[in-house]
Amino acid sequence: MQKSFQVHPEDNVATVIEEGGAVPMGHKVAMKAIAAGATVVKFGVPIGVATREIGEGDWVHLHNCRSQVDERSATLEVRTGQTTDTPYE
Repeated sequence: MQKSFQVHPEDNVATVIEEGGAVPMGHKVAMKAIAAGATVVKFGVPIGVATREIGEGDWVHLHNCRSQVDERSATLEVRTGQTTDTPYE
């Protein structure tokens, strides 16, 4: 697993702090397996819900985690965060 920084002891994700792996630097990585529907915790507080099973060491981002506040979060493009539900011409 890439080097990462876990903020709070109850977090199930950590922030990647090195380049060159499968998870982009500055993004979240699962510290342990997270079941679909389980709460994703960072900073000791819930930040989202797993939309599918997330394995230990997996990238935790828009493709497998959604906000509990913003319903559109699950529709954003994974790498850029741009909307996919609004056509731009």
